[in-house]
Amino acid sequence: MASPVPTQDPDEPFPRHPLQTPPPPKYSGRIPNTPLAASLISFLLGSVFALGSLTFAVGGFESCWWATYQLGFFAAAWSAFHWGEFAVTAGWNFEKCSVDSFLLENGSMYHIANGTAMTEYLLTLYFKPALKTHPYASLVGIAMVVVGQALRSGAMIKASTNFSHAVAFQKRDSHRLVTDGIYAWFRHPSYAGFFYWALGTQVVLQNPVSFVFYSAVMWRFFYYRTRAEERALIKFFGDDYVQYKKRVGTMIPFVP
Repeated sequence: MASPVPTQDPDEPFPRHPLQTPPPPKYSGRIPNTPLAASLISFLLGSVFALGSLTFAVGGFESCWWATYQLGFFAAAWSAFHWGEFAVTAGWNFEKCSVDSFLLENGSMYHIANGTAMTEYLLTLYFKPALKTHPYASLVGIAMVVVGQALRSGAMIKASTNFSHAVAFQKRDSHRLVTDGIYAWFRHPSYAGFFYWALGTQVVLQNPVSFVFYSAVMWRFFYYRTRAEERALIKFFGDDYVQYKKRVGTMIPFVP
């Protein structure tokens, strides 16, 4: 006799594997949560990545004053980050996967920060181009971006179904406390990874104002985010988490 296949909920846009339960969560974002939307977003992000990578690889285009290797790297890193969020979620945490996993609807402050960074870079490049001519600074930023991206993606893969883009305030039966691997060195490696990734993009662009702005905004966000999340984790895991917290730091400056 053939194995029974679970009935597909008509509201579920992403088909489930026959053995996979539970279904993906309901989605209430503004972007349609459909395979078509996911493929279109992936195509657009891939296009931005390709154009940014080409601009970076050739060192910029002299015919376009704004098409610099720095801006090319920033575009490639930005698109790779958002595509990677969806790809890792789809590969290691499918039950929570939706178009929201791209993190394109990441709050107004995120878009304001990106807009501020682009504005600072282009205005400075146009009026004071000499301030953007420090290649060693950009190399440091590139290293920060690569390490930050690896740290975040590695944390998501290691945590697998225990990872969530939104703080979970109710414990599920499948939840377990992950303290090995990358979590033995960073208490919140996905947060630390994004922190250094974002700051690295501003070092690449050599944006001093945006660097300070990013530092302040992200410190405030992660300080309160970790406090809220850790209250829930202590409730879930009790003294096990308390002892883990004493052993392992966040590795984010001034976020104990």
